[in-house]
Amino acid sequence: MSKIDINNLTGKCLVSMPDVSGDLARSVVYICSHSKDGAMGFVINNRIKEFSFSDLITELPLNLKDKGLHVNLYNGGPLEKSKGFILHSDDYKSNDSLNVGDGIMVSSSIDILKDIANGNGPKQRIIVLGYLGWGPNQLENEIKNNVWIITNASPNIVLSSADNDKWSTAMASLGINHNNFTANYGHS
Repeated sequence: MSKIDINNLTGKCLVSMPDVSGDLARSVVYICSHSKDGAMGFVINNRIKEFSFSDLITELPLNLKDKGLHVNLYNGGPLEKSKGFILHSDDYKSNDSLNVGDGIMVSSSIDILKDIANGNGPKQRIIVLGYLGWGPNQLENEIKNNVWIITNASPNIVLSSADNDKWSTAMASLGINHNNFTANYGHS
């Protein structure tokens, strides 16, 4: 595996270490933006169960064919929970879709929601509400303090894997069997 540049994690996934507890326990985070000014990412394996895609589009001024379409919504993080983002495959492109890399795009347009609801959207997609944000050097310090492991993102991890499997799939992509982890580790 090639060395990952800790100063440019755009398009990478962060996998929480096994001893992380609380809201980020067993989390996989997709980083959509990272620079010297900070970082932004989305938790991609924390599905919202009490609010559905149908509920979401009912709240928006959309004229839709099928309001019964099933699309999973995810709690992307604690910041701006009312703001939605669509992570999707690169088979769908719109003017506001940002190609983050490795076949994964990010959009926040209401037009993509219309297209998804009408059956014309991307083949693979997840919708996240809210996001995680880090200030300058904050994410880098968390990585140095063993909060996160970095892995390359893939549409399989971000868009396809079952929610309960994303964490172990991301670990396995690094060649790590999470069952072999110990709580006693250090810095190399």
